Amino acid sequence: MSETRNMPEQASPPAIAPKELLNASVEAARMAAVRRYDILDTPPDGAYDRVAALAARLFEVPVATVTIVDEDRIWFKATHGLEGVTEIGRDPGLCASAVLTDDTTVIPDTLLDPIACSNPLVAGPMGVRFYAAAPIITADGYRLGTVNVLDTRPREISEADSATLADLAAVVRDQLELRLSALHVVRAEQEKRQTEEEARQRAERDKAAIAAFASTLQRTLVPPALPAVPGLELACHYKTASPQEVGGDFYDVFPVGAGRWAFFLGDVCGKGAEAASVTSLTRYTLRAAALVDAEPTAALKALNAALLLDAAVGTRFCTAIFGLLDPVREGGFTVTLATGGHPPAYHLSPTEDGGMRVEAIRAKGGMLVGAFAEAAFASRTLHLAPGQGLLLYTDGLTEARTADGDMLADTGLTDFLAQRPAPVSAGALIDDTVALLDTLPDTERDDVALLALSVPTPDAAPAGITTTAHSAAAPTADASVGQENRRP
Repeated sequence: MSETRNMPEQASPPAIAPKELLNASVEAARMAAVRRYDILDTPPDGAYDRVAALAARLFEVPVATVTIVDEDRIWFKATHGLEGVTEIGRDPGLCASAVLTDDTTVIPDTLLDPIACSNPLVAGPMGVRFYAAAPIITADGYRLGTVNVLDTRPREISEADSATLADLAAVVRDQLELRLSALHVVRAEQEKRQTEEEARQRAERDKAAIAAFASTLQRTLVPPALPAVPGLELACHYKTASPQEVGGDFYDVFPVGAGRWAFFLGDVCGKGAEAASVTSLTRYTLRAAALVDAEPTAALKALNAALLLDAAVGTRFCTAIFGLLDPVREGGFTVTLATGGHPPAYHLSPTEDGGMRVEAIRAKGGMLVGAFAEAAFASRTLHLAPGQGLLLYTDGLTEARTADGDMLADTGLTDFLAQRPAPVSAGALIDDTVALLDTLPDTERDDVALLALSVPTPDAAPAGITTTAHSAAAPTADASVGQENRRP
């Protein structure tokens, strides 16, 4: 159902009460639910950004938002078409009123609504004339915020449109539940380790107390762009096999403190909505686990536990490669890589005769993640020096078919990488690999995710750190979108 507010200027105010008339205990319980998800003031998040963009596209409106209603403000978790706005006051009229009902709220003309007409988005420069919102309702009935669509002209929407907006709000709720599940798993593991440490301290008695485990959790999915890492060039590429399917590949790069950075790339078994849910849980868990213990095999163990404990995951599992970057004073990075059933990374090193040495970085062992309770994971360490590069990929690359019907396979990829010019550039390496994929037939094409790292040579360093990102949702989409971040 939807609640439509379209009244002449002389009509009585709607039945929805302003914030100050709410029952204090009901609002306190709602705010407790908001805090339970620990979502307020978190950085931009790809999953919620996509919901806002999808809402704008489906309803053909210039503005769509995902909001959380705080005590005294409306905070925007995601916006489309509303750049530079992160929050507004909790004034009655739009989100603050829509969050008070279980139904979709529709205001065909805001100027005819006695409450909405004074809202800053209506009375201000933006001039919103149409507003519709579906509440984000938790499984236990608390309304956290809304998914909203706004237009600068009056309009009507159908009951089916109202139901679609409610479905988008349900998608946001599901993302919040996945995030909460990951937080619970990591916190439980943290409490377990803290208990073991306290027992060890009591038994030994002569050892000094150690610092408590870190509790700050990274709270984002894959960011819109890769970060600028001092002394490192990063580039990535992602393309799904079909516009009708949701991919299960994932990757990320993020700081873990003390000048160190973590990165990961992997592939969830299967495709579609279920695989996407597992992908979200995987991203949240790896980010959170790395802040508890950045050692790569420990991060994969935490992910393995999370996948096995979550009943919603079922029998799905994933492959993953998790790395830790430690800067070296003399230049470059010490890279520790842990694998969980994933294809090897490739280390590219220019040779003195102008050639390119290509080494597959394989750690002995490394089982599938989320398949076995006692899964073992292995790690290996290497030095990434100036002029060298590292390529991570999902099996959509090596399983791509050549013109004669054979898979590219490890041999074909190794031969291709051996022909790359020196010194290695992450951006050029991704460009060349994408160009290779574009020459191959599209038959039986799988999702492909690529992540490349390289250390610039001293003569290239003053130009800054370049971050290049390629992305495409389907074969018909624009194949590459470049972004650049520079640091002096």
